[in-house]
Formats: sequence, structure tokens, C-alpha cells
Amino acid sequence: MSEFKLTTVEEFEAATNRLLETGAKVGADSWQMRVKNQTPHCKFGEQGICCRICSMGPCRITPKAPRGICGCDAHGIVGRNYLKFTAGGASAHSDHGREICHTLHCAAEDGNYKVKDPEKLIRIAKEWGIETEGKDIYALAHEVAETGLMEYGKPFGYQRFLDRMPEGQKEKLIEDEIAPRAIDREVSSSLHMTHMGCSSLPEALVKQSIRCGLADGWGGSMMGTEFSDVLFGTPKPIDTEANLGVMVEENVNIVVHGHDPSLSEMICEYADDPEMIAYAKEMGAKGITVSGVCCTSNEVAMRRGIPMAGNFLQQENVVLTGACEAIVVDVQCIFPALGPLSKCFHTKFVTTSPIAQMPDSEFIRFSAETAGENAKAIVKMAIENFKNRKPELVHIPQLKQKATVGYSVEAIVKVLDSVTNSQVDVTGTTKPLLECITSGVIRGAVAMVGCNNPKIRPDYAHIELMKKCIANDIIIIASGCSAQAAAKAGLMDKSAKDLCGAGLKRVCELADIPPVLHMGSCVDISRMMILAAELAKDAGLQIHQLPVVGCAPEWMSEKAVSIGNYVIGTGIDTFLGVDPYVSGSDQMAQILTEGTRKWTGAAFTVETDIEKLVDLMIERIEEKRAALGI
Repeated sequence: MSEFKLTTVEEFEAATNRLLETGAKVGADSWQMRVKNQTPHCKFGEQGICCRICSMGPCRITPKAPRGICGCDAHGIVGRNYLKFTAGGASAHSDHGREICHTLHCAAEDGNYKVKDPEKLIRIAKEWGIETEGKDIYALAHEVAETGLMEYGKPFGYQRFLDRMPEGQKEKLIEDEIAPRAIDREVSSSLHMTHMGCSSLPEALVKQSIRCGLADGWGGSMMGTEFSDVLFGTPKPIDTEANLGVMVEENVNIVVHGHDPSLSEMICEYADDPEMIAYAKEMGAKGITVSGVCCTSNEVAMRRGIPMAGNFLQQENVVLTGACEAIVVDVQCIFPALGPLSKCFHTKFVTTSPIAQMPDSEFIRFSAETAGENAKAIVKMAIENFKNRKPELVHIPQLKQKATVGYSVEAIVKVLDSVTNSQVDVTGTTKPLLECITSGVIRGAVAMVGCNNPKIRPDYAHIELMKKCIANDIIIIASGCSAQAAAKAGLMDKSAKDLCGAGLKRVCELADIPPVLHMGSCVDISRMMILAAELAKDAGLQIHQLPVVGCAPEWMSEKAVSIGNYVIGTGIDTFLGVDPYVSGSDQMAQILTEGTRKWTGAAFTVETDIEKLVDLMIERIEEKRAALGI
């Protein structure tokens, strides 16, 4: 048996450089070139001290001009910009959840979408007080979907899923006026607060940022996750592969990209259709390969074992291989650059959502009602494009690693049941994991999340942080582009246990798991909140007391700011490797890194030196252990 070996960031970069040579031949640009054209970045923007919310400005804060025309100072301007950033992210993730609610409402026995996890549907219905006895499963699905859709605009009350928190935590959020009400209300209130002539008090703006984020994490995102499980199946461990080498030169290559699994699930369904496979062979290919980029990739990987071609900053690379017949996108994190880039090759760039329309694309409007015919048309288009390849431009880097993915909360509970030697019957709870933590076999956990960002060497921070954590017996649960970085490197291969400290290595051997657990897409960070809540309840603690931290070392999007707010709002200290544009206000920086503890027990730490960042995370985990006397 060959010795296990990680794929290094240097190998990633060498593969990318070879692809950029192909791009240069056809006159394509790349994000690497565009970064050079956009640097140095605007320092006012980086500090958060420019304001353009009315037409009296734009105003910029300087020593000579410490206030805008309306009189707002740096602290108010930075706070408003931060809240607007949060509202944008919360709206995106929650709208994803709304689409999944709509898809669930369209589910039917003879329809495009079916209920694949009826037990979870019934469990949620009972949790929400919906009668289940004697009901047809699809009638129940429609009722649950309607109840979920009402969470977006209900006039009274708080998000239903807050009841999953440990006793007293929801009440504390209500007392501090940060418990999320209707999801759309929190986004709307945030935009109202940041309108000219409204809030400029930093503390009020941060409170609303947390509240808006919590509406996402414990509202829209959580419904997106839970109802995706109902529709497409709750993930359980499944083997797949990751990195660009998963593309197959002899096959029609379809790459799905974005975040909404409603589209990608249908594409996978029709790519497996014998009729489509026969058509691909008729067109000269040996078969059809579907692979993914970004969180759409995570969705189909953890349920179907579809290979992951790459994460956010690799989306151009799949086209640069010259072997991509179609890159099919839904919403979020999609480069408009894919349009002109695809025109340099034979690739079809297919947009499918009215939310994400882009120039130089072929728009095929996708909806739950017409999903089958839409997906079949897209797969057929890709097959017919195979003959248009230019062989001299085809180069697929032969880099790929094995990965075991699909660790939902349910799956984690199940596999860790096998670790404990306790004689107490704890099956179906998190107590085996707690036993590992309290005994010191595992020191704690890091929820590693987030994007790639050209400001940080892509994937480097994720991989190096994970390596040091697991070497110190800290287990990693990962989602989004961070999870794909781990998979590409090989950290989701079970053989990576050899990189762990003795305690975590033993857990990995007993439970037959990798040291980095794939928990899903970025919307599935809600799974991490559910797991933390269950751990706290089983331990008789509040979430902020657990030896668990969050980390987003390469974050870049508005969604990441919303996520960060709901993670600290949940009570989990969060470590960032990119500054969230608040350095222009010492008041805002103080509130976000210390002041939020009085409301939630958690705060942000910002450290752009990755070595220092991981040391601070380990130090915080050990502080929490010491406070608990473990």
C-alpha cells in the first residue's frame, strides 16, 4: 500500500500556473491579473470610513474632515457599513432557504422532487407543533413548507428554531433585543437603520447585525439545510474525490456551481439517465462526468458522492482545462468573468436564476415546477457541445485526493457512538463526543468555514490551520470552500489520521473517520450550531462555555459577515484572518472583539498572521477547558 501524502498548496499553484498558460494563448484574463489591476485597494474602503448612503456625499473620514456632511463620525459610518454588509449576506442565505421551502412545497409523489427523509420531516413538524397523525407525507410536506415560508414575514414572535438552544439562551437573546423575529423584518430593519438620518450609535448597529445574522443562521439557513435533507436525503458518510483531476478527458464534463441544490440535484439525475449516457456516446464521448465548484458541489458530494473539482478561486480553472462542456450555475459566488472566459473556449456558461443573470451566458430559467425539462435541456446542450472541443487546448491537471464527506449532525452522533467505552446507554446523543472532550482525548473542536480570498494565499490558511489543530488533538468540522480546501489537500482522507495527535488519532481509528469532518455547504453552518446546541444541552452548559471556536481565515463575502454574526450570536468565539472593514473605528473594533460578550458570551478575534491566529484559537480552547475544570 502506498504511503499517504497530502497535496501541497505549491502543487495547487503549479497546476493553476499551467492552466494560466493555456489562458494566455487564447487571450483570457484571470482573477490573478485582475487582482494586480485592482491593487492597492482603497484605504477608506478597507477601514470602512467612506459613506455613500445619500447624495450629499460620498463622504470620507480623514483627520481634516472627521465628520460627514450630516455630522456622522467614523464610528457611525463604520457601524452602518458593517450592518449593511450583514444584511446583504443574511438576505442571500435566507433567500436560498426560501427557495428550498418553495421546492418542498412543490414536492409530490409523481413530481420532480420527492420526500427522501420522511422521518426528519415528521420530526420537524412535531417540533413546530404541526399535527402529523394520519396525514399523507406530501400533505405534511406542504404544510411544513408553508409554515417555514411564514417565518420570513410573520408579524409576531421569534424564529421557531431558537427553541433548539439550551434552556435560557433564547430568553437571554430576547432580553438583550437580539433574538431574531421574522427573517425579512430583520433584513428590512437593518436597511432602515442604515438609511440616512437613522442609527449612528455603534452599539445599536452591532446589536442589529447580530440579530440579522441570527435570523439567517437560526432561520433561513437552518430551514435551507433541514428541508434540503427532507428533499434530497440527510447526508451520511460517502466516499468521493476532490481537485481538478476529477474531470475526465474522454467524457462530457458538466460542472455545477453556486449554492442551491434544487438545480444540481436535477442535473445529476439526468446526467445518470441511460438515455443521456447513450446520447453522449453517440456524440463521441465515453460517458458523462458531473463535478462541482463551491457549495453546490458540497451539496451533491455529500448526498451523491459527486466529485469536487474545486472551490471559489478555482471556478475559472475548470474552464481553463479546455475540457468543460458546460458550467451550470445557480446563485452566489459566481464570477461574471466566466462569461467572457467561456467564449475563449468551447464551454457553455449557463445561468439559470433570475437572481443571478450575467452577460455572455446562456440563460435557461430554472424553476421547481419545470425542473426536469430544464435539467434535461441543459445536459443535452452539454453533450452536443462535446464535438466543439479544441484538443490542443485540453489539459486536466492530474491532481486529486480521496475524501469521505457527508457528516451531518445525525451522522456524527452515529459514528461517535462507537468511540466511548461508557457502560451508560448514550446512543443517539452527543455524550460520546463529550466524553472524548472531558477526558482530554480530544481537546476541543474548531468549526472551520469560509471562502477563499486573494488577500490570503488561497487554501494555505485553511490547510495549515487544520494541520496544526489536528496535531494538537483538536477535531475540525468544516463546510463551504474551507471543506473543499481540506478535501483537495487530502485531509478528508481517513489516512490523514497519521497527522493527528495521539488522542485524536485514536478517535479517528475507533470511529473510522477522517480528522476533518465535511459538514456541507456554507448554508450548512447551521448544522454546526445545532451540534453545538446539542453538546451544550447534553453537558448541562451554555454554548459559550464549550471548548469550541469558529474560524474563517479566508472569508470574503457578505454572507461570511452574516455567518460570523450568528456564530458569535450563538455563543461561539470566532477567529478571522481578514479584517471586516472596521479598523477605522476603535469603538466598533472594541465592541466586536470584546463588547459582544456581555450579550452572547462570544466575540471576534482578528489576526492576519495565520501562525498567530491558530495559536490564539488553541489558547482559547484551553482557556475554556480550564474554566470547566477539564
